[in-house]
Amino acid sequence: MKTKADPEPLPRYEHVAGVILAGGLSTRYGENKAFLQIGGVRLIERIVEEMKGIFHRVILVTNQKSDFEYLKLPMVEDLIKGLGPIGGIYTGLSNISRQAGFFVACDMPLLHKGLIRYMVEIIDHHGAVVPSVGKLVEPLHAVYARSSLGIIKGLIEKKRYQVRLFYDRVQVRYVREDEIRRFCCPQEAFLNINTPEEFDRIQSIVKAHGVGKQR
Repeated sequence: MKTKADPEPLPRYEHVAGVILAGGLSTRYGENKAFLQIGGVRLIERIVEEMKGIFHRVILVTNQKSDFEYLKLPMVEDLIKGLGPIGGIYTGLSNISRQAGFFVACDMPLLHKGLIRYMVEIIDHHGAVVPSVGKLVEPLHAVYARSSLGIIKGLIEKKRYQVRLFYDRVQVRYVREDEIRRFCCPQEAFLNINTPEEFDRIQSIVKAHGVGKQR
C-alpha cells in the first residue's frame, strides 16, 4: 500500500523503445549467459524487469526464440546473422517505430535506471548517445536514433561491421565519466560477463549493493 512518502513512479517512455540483445551463442562462456542467476533471478529476467520500468515497448533480439518465449516479449531474429553488435543494432532499429531505441546486452546486469533515463533524454538531434569511460565506449548500453538506420545498412552492405565506423558518420553524444558518476560507478556500470571470473565479480558487486535494491 502506497503512502504519501512513496515517490510516484516515473512515466515510461513512448518515443524510445527498449531493445535487449540476446543473439550471441555465449561461446566464450560455455553456456547461455542470459540464464545465469544472481540472487536466484536469471540475468535476462533482471534486465527485462528494469527495461519494462523505463520503456513502454521492449523487444528482444535473439536467434533462439524458443528459449525466451516464457518472457512474453516481442521477439525478432537477426536480419543478417553473424555480424555481431552492428547486426543486433540494425535488426533492432528495423523493428521499432519509435524515434530511437536504447540497446543493451543481455549479460549486463548492473543497469542504472537514472543513467538510462539521462541518456534517453539527450538523444534529440543526435544519431547516438554512447557512454565513454576513458578510451573505451559502450556500444551495447547506448541509444541509437532510427534515422541512422540507413547509415548502418550502408556499412553492412560494404561489409564494414565495426560499430566505431558508424560513430564516424553520425553526430554522437558521448556520455563521459563525470556524467556517469552522478548515477553510478563508471567502472561497474557496464560490466558484462564473458568468463566465470567476471560472473563471480558481478555477483559480489550485486551482493554488496543488495539484491533487488533500486538503482
